Amino acid sequence: MLPADVPLSHLSPPVLPPLLLLLQQLPPTASFFPNIWSLLAAPGSITHQDLTEEAALNVTLQLFLEQPPPGRPPLRLEDFLGRTLLADDLFAAYFGPEFPSRRFRAALGEVSRANAAQDFLPTSRNDPDLHFDAERLGQGRMRLVGALREALVAARALEHTLARQRLGAALHALQDFYSHSNWVEMGQQQPQPHLLWPRQELRSLARVDDPTCSDCEELSCPGNLLGFTLLTSGYFGTHPSKPPGKCSHGGRFDRSSSQPPRGGINKDSTSPGFSPHHMLHLQAAKLALQASIQAFSLLRNRLGDRGFSRLLDISPASSLSFVLDTTGSMGEEINAAKIQARHIVEQQQGSPMEPVHYVLVPFHDPGFGPVFITSDPDSFWQQLNEIHALGGGDEPEMCLSALELALLHTPPLSDIFVFTDASPKDAMLTSRVESLTQERRCRVTFLVTEDPSRVQGRARREVLSPLRFEPYEAVALASGGEVIFTKDQHIQDVAAIVGDSMADLVTLPLEPPVVVSGRSLVFRVDALLQKVTVRIHREVSSFWIRNPAGVSQDQEEGEGPLGHTRRFGQFWIVTLNDPPQTGTWEIQVTAEGTPRVRVQAQTALNFLFYFGIPMEDGPHPGLYPLTQPVAGLQTQLLVEVTGPGSRGKLGDPRPHFSHIVLRGVPDGAERGRVPLEPTGPRERNLLTASLPPTLLSTTGPFSVELIGQDGEGRGLHRAAPQPCTVVPVLLELGGSPGFLAPGSKALLSLRITSFSGPQDLDLRTSVSPSFPLTSNLSRVRLELNESAWGSLWLEVPDSAAPDSVVTVTVTVTGREASPGPPTHAFLRLLVLGPALQDPLAAPAHSSGPILTSTSPASTLVTQGRAGGGQVDKPWWGTVGGVLLLLGLASW
Repeated sequence: MLPADVPLSHLSPPVLPPLLLLLQQLPPTASFFPNIWSLLAAPGSITHQDLTEEAALNVTLQLFLEQPPPGRPPLRLEDFLGRTLLADDLFAAYFGPEFPSRRFRAALGEVSRANAAQDFLPTSRNDPDLHFDAERLGQGRMRLVGALREALVAARALEHTLARQRLGAALHALQDFYSHSNWVEMGQQQPQPHLLWPRQELRSLARVDDPTCSDCEELSCPGNLLGFTLLTSGYFGTHPSKPPGKCSHGGRFDRSSSQPPRGGINKDSTSPGFSPHHMLHLQAAKLALQASIQAFSLLRNRLGDRGFSRLLDISPASSLSFVLDTTGSMGEEINAAKIQARHIVEQQQGSPMEPVHYVLVPFHDPGFGPVFITSDPDSFWQQLNEIHALGGGDEPEMCLSALELALLHTPPLSDIFVFTDASPKDAMLTSRVESLTQERRCRVTFLVTEDPSRVQGRARREVLSPLRFEPYEAVALASGGEVIFTKDQHIQDVAAIVGDSMADLVTLPLEPPVVVSGRSLVFRVDALLQKVTVRIHREVSSFWIRNPAGVSQDQEEGEGPLGHTRRFGQFWIVTLNDPPQTGTWEIQVTAEGTPRVRVQAQTALNFLFYFGIPMEDGPHPGLYPLTQPVAGLQTQLLVEVTGPGSRGKLGDPRPHFSHIVLRGVPDGAERGRVPLEPTGPRERNLLTASLPPTLLSTTGPFSVELIGQDGEGRGLHRAAPQPCTVVPVLLELGGSPGFLAPGSKALLSLRITSFSGPQDLDLRTSVSPSFPLTSNLSRVRLELNESAWGSLWLEVPDSAAPDSVVTVTVTVTGREASPGPPTHAFLRLLVLGPALQDPLAAPAHSSGPILTSTSPASTLVTQGRAGGGQVDKPWWGTVGGVLLLLGLASW
């Protein structure tokens, strides 16, 4: 049991207001091991994932307490005391029960997975500076502050994915300090006061010739430190080698711990087999949690509340992302985009559903871009209003290049809308864009006003291939989106789907998944669904919909017994009456060719998921996260059930999912059905499924569907918004941790591993923006379980824009003897300006972190700086109330 009121240490002398830290008990059932999978090796430990997510939730609650929600009663601290702190509960209390926390939970997952990955990535796992090992305490502090600085700059540039990655790396190092050093053993009850303050020196450090440990031949080594007051940390492995008399990290995988003095001092877990100072694990976790809250609060102050909310997606709203063809024939389409954007901005402004991120990418013949990014709706509207249909030539155009640019700058779990009447000139980018949509988990919808009878502005259309839009179909399929063909006179009405997408919609699975004209298909509606819509398009002649009671409605426009039908050319939208009848619904469509049917709804029950490889034979057992599963690898699927509906009504049985179904795309054939097992505390709604290599032996796309029952025993069925792909090889791309500087050259590392047999592979590289990039590996043959390493050299020109992001892409494709989909790896790197590279650039009188403030709303074009005024507040000005550590009692 921890004390109920522990004062948080002042990070800088008299500048800071007093802070109070309220602690609930820190129980022994929830590691400084990477993530929840680590608990199999060391039950009762507290993981990096636990510390990261708990700290973020505490600072989010602090923000909600200080900023009462508009039109709703303010939150009360007493309502959260003594309870497990959950994202769904926070969102329901602040925004309302109908607003989902899914994007917020996904952002926390990005940070926590980036944190855990520091123990697995080849470029970081053995670097003592990144883990405060080998008495590299000063160097570790520099790297920690550098990573926090990069997170701030990336967030200011609205590059939130990169910001979360660097924040995760910083938090990993910060938390490791308390587990790997002797700070706890020195009797310290508060976080180290100078770790986040570069102008304050770390004092009383052990020198290289100071003996620090005595010999310990047992697993548990409570008294092996020599009892002095100098700060030290343990050596791990053989690089660097351990000097005489120094402490080891310790544990069964530390080769240095067998050399005198034996034993070690790490407090990573509760297991003596891994952690010789396991008895101090909870004390180290307590301080690491306090320090993590300080780091999140630090970023909140520098970014402001709006900027911090964007960093962690503390909003139920989606982003608004447009890719616009601006050639001369696109006047109606551009007007439709403007009307929808204006409607969304006016309708949602000031509400929880107001978009927090706006992206606009124009393209024409022959160019594309620049990308315009802003968090200010007025700036977005002004930029969009300046776009007009001018000039241009014949088909095709650079649509996929523009879409790739939008994907690189659009937050995950967003919808992107492409307005065009032309086919793509850059179809060679199709597979890369497909992979990027899945890596970003963004859904792409193409609104194509393809009209063969119209020749104005699009000469020689009739000589182009009828298959020229297939790249759009492929990207839409990979992303879970659609290609909707319409005509100029209907585009404004059809574009209303843009506004519909601002809600967090689920797509209901159809059975059978492949729609055939004249064949019935069914979908199931449960009690947790509302606002169900059916969209039907292509060359449709008729359709009908039947509810579970046998009541039918056909394609006639207007009000019907089941709902309201609207038609715009060959595009129908049927909005079912609320609440929809639960049970099995039926649809039948008659059409020329293959009709398209999509059923969507709002729900209080959804899920997030990711893949990982169990890493059990190492010093930090855990789950190595993957973007996509790899053929031949035993893989774990982790599912996080989201929404207030996941807990059911008070006193009622909880809804639960029992199985995962993998279904081929687009054929719909079931590849396998695997049971889901609960893991971790019940209230966190975490489930795992073990996917054997035989289930992932078929490369290509598949959908992820969850099957279960609600609290009353009725069926539940949810599908992921976009399919996944089994890739042929594991492709790891990394660089030295840290930033790039204009005029510098960076060495990147590449590793390719095959787990599914011999493969002959070709490699291609690209970089955005177009900086010089060379590689020593262009072709490789791999045998089963064989890896190949390569190096890439990235040259950053002197003219590179400061505070901008560079994206490096590596694509691996099989030659004729090794068929399979391409494998892509994406690496984002930050270019920092000179002022932020030099910690001495801060004012001489400053004793605080060397970070610069920013405005609450930012606007960027390509790699330009964030603009606007400064937030003129003291460093801890927004955190001057009460910091909270809640919700740990059920770990």
